[in-house]
Formats: sequence, C-alpha cells, structure tokens
Amino acid sequence: METLEGIVERVTYYSAETGYSVLHIKASRVNKGLLGKDGLATAVGTLPEVQPRESVRLTGAWTTHKEHGNQFRADSVEQVAPATLEGLKRYLGSGLIKGVGPVTAGPIVDQFGLDTLTVLDSASERLREVTGVGKHRTAIISRAWVEQQHIKEVMLFLQSHRVNTTLAVRIYKMYGNAAIEQVRENPYRLAQDIYGIGFKTADQIALSMGIQTTSPNRSAAGIIHALNTFSEDGHTFAPRAELVTKAAELLEVSIRDCEVAVDALREGEQIVVETLPGLSDDEFTDAVYLPAFWHSERGAAGRIRAMLHSSQSRLSSKPGTFVAAEHLTEQQRDAVQTALSSKVSILTGGPGTGKTTTLKAVIDALDARSATYALASPTGRAAKRLSETTGKEASTIHRLLGFKPPKGFIRDESNPLDVDMLIIDEASMLDLILFYSILKALTPDTHLLLVGDVDQLPSVGAGDVLRDLIRSEQVPVTRLNAIFRQAEGSLIIQNAHRINKGKMPDLNNHGQDFFLFTAEEPDASADLLIEVVKERIPRRFGFDPINDIQVLSPIHRGTVGVGALNERLQDALNPTSASDERLIMARRLRMGDKVIQMRNNYDKGVFNGDMGRIDGIDFVDQVVRVQFDARTVEYDFADVPELSLAYAISVHRSQGSEYPAVVIPVLTQHYLMLQRNLIYTAITRAKKLVVLVGTRRAIAIAVRNDKVTRRNTGLAWRLVR
Repeated sequence: METLEGIVERVTYYSAETGYSVLHIKASRVNKGLLGKDGLATAVGTLPEVQPRESVRLTGAWTTHKEHGNQFRADSVEQVAPATLEGLKRYLGSGLIKGVGPVTAGPIVDQFGLDTLTVLDSASERLREVTGVGKHRTAIISRAWVEQQHIKEVMLFLQSHRVNTTLAVRIYKMYGNAAIEQVRENPYRLAQDIYGIGFKTADQIALSMGIQTTSPNRSAAGIIHALNTFSEDGHTFAPRAELVTKAAELLEVSIRDCEVAVDALREGEQIVVETLPGLSDDEFTDAVYLPAFWHSERGAAGRIRAMLHSSQSRLSSKPGTFVAAEHLTEQQRDAVQTALSSKVSILTGGPGTGKTTTLKAVIDALDARSATYALASPTGRAAKRLSETTGKEASTIHRLLGFKPPKGFIRDESNPLDVDMLIIDEASMLDLILFYSILKALTPDTHLLLVGDVDQLPSVGAGDVLRDLIRSEQVPVTRLNAIFRQAEGSLIIQNAHRINKGKMPDLNNHGQDFFLFTAEEPDASADLLIEVVKERIPRRFGFDPINDIQVLSPIHRGTVGVGALNERLQDALNPTSASDERLIMARRLRMGDKVIQMRNNYDKGVFNGDMGRIDGIDFVDQVVRVQFDARTVEYDFADVPELSLAYAISVHRSQGSEYPAVVIPVLTQHYLMLQRNLIYTAITRAKKLVVLVGTRRAIAIAVRNDKVTRRNTGLAWRLVR
C-alpha cells in the first residue's frame, strides 16, 4: 500500500449514494511523472466526502487508466493537520469550521502560528486575543471546533461501515456525543430517526457490526421498513401476505421469521392488524397498519359520519335565500345549494368547467347570510392562487390549524375552528393524516366543502381521500363537465379534456399554447429540452427560464429524469466557474438556484413541495438562505439534504401548483410511468403554455393507460359499514 498526502484542490465528482469520488490533489513528495498537466494528482475511490482545501492522507495504490492516465486508487482517507502557516490558513478558512472564514483565519494563524490547532484543542478561549474575534465569535468557534472533533470520531467509527460523511454529520446532529453509543445499541433506529437514512444503510451498519441476519430486531425493522414503503406508495395499510413476502425478500430470511416479527410488533402495539374486505365481497384480508394511519382512518370515518348524521347546522341560524346569478349553469346552482344544505359536499371537475365561478358563488351566498368561513389549500402556492381567484383571504391548512412544533395543531377537538363553513381547495392533494387533522378541528354542525379535480394524481402522502369519499356514495358530489366558452380557445384545456376522455391531444402545433417537439432518443430529447427552456420559449414568449418555466418529468432516473435534467438545467441556467463549485452535504448548490423542500419541516415552517430561490450561502456560519415567496428561511448545512434542485421536478410534486409554462419530456422509455392521469395532471399545471418533448407514440401509450393504481385504503369501507 502507498500513501498520497496533499491539499484537495477540486472535487470533480462525488456520489452521495455510493461515496465514489474523483479528487484533484496538490500533492507533496510525489513523482512529477504521476501528476496531470495541471500539476495535480488525480485520486479516485469510494470515500467519505471531503471538501476543497482539506489536507488529507490517502492510502491505496497508483494505477494507470487507459483514458484518464495516472490515478491514485484510494481505499481510505484521513484528515491531517496542515504543516505550514499557509496550509493552516487555507484549512481554517475553508468553511469546515463554523464561525471561521478566510478573513478570520488569517489573523488567528498570524497570532498563534503553528500552535493554532493546539490552541483550538486546549485553550480556545485565547481566540479573544485575536483582533476582531470577540466573545460571541470565540464561543461559536470553540463550540464548532469541539463538535468537529466529535464528528471526526463518529466518522472514524462509521467509516469501516462505509457510511459517507454527510450521513455521519446528520447522525451526530441527532444524537450528539452519544452518537456512537446509540448506533451500537440499535443501528436500525437510524432509519426511523434520521431523514435521509433508509433501512438498507442501517442494515449495512448492523450486519457489519455482527448482528445476525435472523435477529428478531432485524426482522422487526425490516417489517416496519416494508410497511413504510407501502405508505410511501400511497397505501394506508399493507395486506399481511404481501407485507411478509416483501420483507422476507428484503431481509433474505424465511416467511416464518417475518410472520413471527409481525406478531411481535402487533403485541408491542407498534402495528395494528385488522381484517378488512378484499376486492370482492367474499374476500377478506388481514390489513397491517402503522398506528397513525389506523387511528386517522377510523377517526376520519367517524367524524364524517357524525357530521352527516347531525341535525345541527351552523348555517340554519343564518337563513337566507340563495339567488343564483344568471351566468351560473343549473349544475353550478345545484352545487351551491348542496354546499349550503349538506354538512359535507364535494365539487369536482376538470379545467375550464367553472369550479372557481361556483366557489365564488358559494362565498357570495355565505356573505349574503353574514356567515363565517375559512378558505385553505394544502400548499402555499395553491393558497396564494385561491386568494387571487376568489379575492378573499386564504391560507395553508397548516397555518389555518395553527401548527406549532412540537405540540402539533393548536386547532383540534378542544379548540375547534369558529367558522360556519370550511372550504378546502385542491382537495385531491389531501392525504389521510392531514384530512383527519382538519376534521378534528371542526364541530359536527360546521359545513365542509371540498373542491378539487378527482382525475388528477392522488396525494403524495398516504391515502386517497377524495376518491374514497366519492366511492363511498355517502357524500353529495357535483361533477362539473361543461367547458365554458372562454376556455374553449385554450388548447391546453381542450387537450386536457381530450386526454381525460382517452382521446389523443391535438399535436399539430397550430395553436398558441400547446406544442410537441419531436425527439426519439433520450439524449437527443434532453438536448432539445434544454434548448427549449433556455432559448426557444424565452425568445418567442418572453418567459423567464427559471421563474416562469417548470420542467415536469414522469421519472426520477435516466437521461430525462428529474436528477439528470436538474444537473443540466443548473449548468445551463445558473452557470458558475469550477473554482466557485462547492459541495454542501452532497448537494451542489449555487446562489440563485431554484430549490424545492423535500419534507415537512414544522420548525422552519416549510413543507414538502414548497419552492424557493437560494439568496445566500454563508460558509462562515454554515447556513444556506432560501427565499420562499415573501420570507427567508435559513438551513444549517446539515439540513441541506432537505432541499433539492427544482429546475425539474416530478409530476407528483407539481400537484396544487400552477406555472406560466411547463415543459414535459414524454418518451417510450418512461413506459411504466406513462399513465393518463399523470400526463393530465402535468398538462393542467400550465396557465399559458405547454411544450411536450418526445414522441407521439409515448403520448398515445399514456392516453390509453387509464389504469389508476388502486391504493390500499379502508376509508370508503369504514364510511358505509
């Protein structure tokens, strides 16, 4: 084995999934014949994440690559203390230590010289001797230095288990100085406690620590992971037979081991098992629930039944005659009357069918009665649009219910909303748990109106609330189906309805708002898509390529998947020089980048699907600042994995949002994801322009495929039992 020491100049490539890295190192004591033309050594290998300016010692061997020449293939890496004053300044000023940047690093090293690291280790209070470093900054640096040393210990412990640096930092942030002890005690808790760590990573650590494949703890963790996978796919429960089969395959153990684990988890009340009807009347299945979904499903059904069966109505004390405006159709008049007379009602229909007009008529009727009401939507963007279209104040559901971490929603059974009617727009986005939270905040005499397009994709979260309510036939439903004259001129709306009826859209490119650019192969499609977003649409329509145009992809992987398109669009729309490129927790983020929040973060008040722009990256304080509409949110570097680039997003994540223009790659390589409701949802996200990039054949496949994947839910059954 050989060693290579030096300072990391560039990180050309780093995979957060595998840890595979390509580094360019300013090496010491290396034969010049092994260096590249730039005088740097190239090192490759599966390594923990390192940053530019770090001093490192790699262990491995020199090899010769037929294309890339001499490379040092590294098996391990360790950080080493810089041996020169300049090296110390570069090291301290690299952004690795919170509170120290290039400006601060110079005076610190000038003050303490080669003893700088010793001072930080044992007498960090002496930093106050440095001009410009006061008491507050000294405390920040001291705390960060100690934290850095602990993180190093965690990294060294986890390095043998092939856990990358990003995850090691998050493990430390969760458990602090007890991180190693907690991981040793039960590595499987990592998958439950830490966002970004899945079962496979936890299992890898556990097995490398000597835990047996047939360990009851491992089987239980595998069952919970498999059950979580079902919920991530939208199911509120998993059929027991499917669950144990899936877990047995995952764990590579027997069905019997998994059956025992299910029984143990049931006894420990970590799961709930209930017998439900199957797809036919004489079929029954053992449904396995996570407790939160079981309680929410039963609770939601009970509260809906209570509202429907209660003879009390808050609107009955505020009588008034509904006088329908002349421009309303008979269907719309019926919908308004139903909302006023029924405790729970649903208004659905496609684009251009008058849902907004009907909703405004409901609001006018409520105003005429001096009734109180609230308007809400699942996302901030949808709430903003609801407010703009109705001229009334609207909020997110979370804000309406007063979410306060860690307590949860302030509005509940003991503190309900004081309104006569609650109107929820974009109701197709409602997942089961959020829907139950809404119902808990309503008294049985309050009216609830759900407005949404049931033909769109179901919610990202588990459940199929809107479809289940309609399927139960217990709730009055008005489905608007007439396209209004002002919408008939829009090819977007015409094509959306054609697709929804199983007909091919008009792809002749004769209109002004709907176009198909043909490309057969993924590489050619990606090239064309970048050109369309960067040049063609802005040139012809004047749309801003970042703020106004949204790329929606049916898939995550592949040449025209969300991941690859984001990398290319970032370079095309927000380029930066190589010297400015910097990895932050395995994310390549730049000033001005368009980003999306990937999970609910109640502490920060940002939620899954919220989109913003990066307007600050502070390597001294180690925070990324993101502008979400009118407010700025700060992310510690350790929280950056909650963000993802959003130049391209999945169609599922676009639900509830509207964009001036959308660009959608549609290729036969997407075969498994080409569904009618997916392409319909994507097209209806556009207000002014749709551009499809791909082939007519792929579009035809999507239009013909009307099989909506049935989610495992029990809400409809519970409403009629």
